[in-house]
Amino acid sequence: MDDTIEYKEGLPKLPATLAAATLLTACGGGGSASDGSGGGGTTSPVPPTAVESIGNPQAARFLAQASMGATREQMTRLQAVGYSKWLDEQMAMPASQSRWDWLMAKGFNAIDNKNNQAGIDAALWVKLLTSPDTLRQRVTLALSEIVVASLDGFTGSWRAFTGAAYMDILEANAFGNYRTLLQQVTLSSSMGEYLTYRGNAKANPKTGSMPDENYAREILQLFTIGLLKLNPDGTATEQETYTQADISGLARVFTGWDLDLAGGTSDTPDFRKRPMVQTGTKYEPGEKTFLGTTIASGVDAATALNKALDTIFAHPNVAPFVSKQLIQRLVTSNPAPAYVARVAAVFENNGAGIKGDLKAVVKAILLDQEARSASNLGSASFGKVREPVLRFTAWARAYNVTSPSDAWAIGNTSEPSSRLGQSPLRSPSVFNFFRPGYVPPALGVVAPEFQIVNETSVVGYANYMQTAISKGIGDVKADYATLLPLADNVPALVDEINLLLAAGQLSTDTVTLIRNAVASMATGTDAARANRVYAALTLVMASPEFIVQK
Repeated sequence: MDDTIEYKEGLPKLPATLAAATLLTACGGGGSASDGSGGGGTTSPVPPTAVESIGNPQAARFLAQASMGATREQMTRLQAVGYSKWLDEQMAMPASQSRWDWLMAKGFNAIDNKNNQAGIDAALWVKLLTSPDTLRQRVTLALSEIVVASLDGFTGSWRAFTGAAYMDILEANAFGNYRTLLQQVTLSSSMGEYLTYRGNAKANPKTGSMPDENYAREILQLFTIGLLKLNPDGTATEQETYTQADISGLARVFTGWDLDLAGGTSDTPDFRKRPMVQTGTKYEPGEKTFLGTTIASGVDAATALNKALDTIFAHPNVAPFVSKQLIQRLVTSNPAPAYVARVAAVFENNGAGIKGDLKAVVKAILLDQEARSASNLGSASFGKVREPVLRFTAWARAYNVTSPSDAWAIGNTSEPSSRLGQSPLRSPSVFNFFRPGYVPPALGVVAPEFQIVNETSVVGYANYMQTAISKGIGDVKADYATLLPLADNVPALVDEINLLLAAGQLSTDTVTLIRNAVASMATGTDAARANRVYAALTLVMASPEFIVQK
């Protein structure tokens, strides 16, 4: 393949391998033991400290962690009220129109759409790109990459509504309790279909069939406790958390649950947002033993399910396991064990004796000294590769993208060679787009998002963004009214983009490279000025300092 990114509009050619190489440089080296190995004990929680004097780079940096993308308006508000109050305001903000209601309003419940995915990508994108509750959208996206379901795993009817209902559950619980989230996810038709326990039947001695164990395995391995017992700071011991016998015992709990087809019809999607109900003949009423707990024979299905989820949720692994992954999704791939311990302590007890309070956990993550300290900007082990969806939303939010038709026809952006290489709710498996403990070869430090970074995806992303920036995607276009007046003043233009997209973190060498490239372009006409803006944006978004969120 051609080893260059062919920038149009007079931009220079850049080696396709340059971005990957510079990413390694930006991310690599040293760091804490964050891949789950090693010992480690408990650490006393340190109350987070809000810093009320917030400069522009600090505001943009915070919003890179706490939102779908920084805007000048959000920066101004953050600077006016401080970190903690901004979080409180975002958490108190009412949710915008649900994905389900958007699909309904657009008529996607027409019977012709019963067996397709029509509308779902637009419903997902419009929330990520435009909802005022930007923190809630960021946490919802993070949860969708921990408690994973995927559109490509929905095989029944009304697949768009199956996906919308699932994401709406995650959003409704983004600032709620993780135990409630587990309950609603477990009973959702979305997860029941995705992990194949919808219609799960008890063992049949005549045929030798056994209950489906898929959900029982994944709720333990991926959604709650993981494979190895953890210390309170997230470091792993060598002791396994569960056995095959635990999975088999737990699978008996998830029998008999099936779609709630009230009225006996699936010609409307309404059943997709109703919790599953019991089919008594399929439920296993016998004794169920798992994780040191026994549910006695004869206990009804709803009681057994509640008991099972209570048992899982009570496991000491849940707090560090979930807390560490939320830190990875929001702040840094390699949180110090002490950082994990502080957040896990809040997960375990929000100060009022409540476990699993995600509102308190999110605040603890974003206000923690490790997240806010400027000293970490120079640390090779701090930060994370900004996943492609977040790169796209950062641009879209910063420059107020709109869709005059309200169609938001961005579509599925999963293709790595010509699009982003990632698309919301389209993970290729229950293991997410990337594993939380993934260590790239030759890097020696955990960098989950690197699992979807390669030469093809680097080129595809850069070319896709160049087109999106300069031409839009259909009628989804950005507003560059704040940048066009700066086009003849190249340092001011690059500095403004650097601030909003990269929190002012571009290196001197990168800034010089971009300034020189843009300054070499023609000017003097509106078209030429627009080309300068497109070039500056594309080059900043291809820079390692933007792609690595610090």
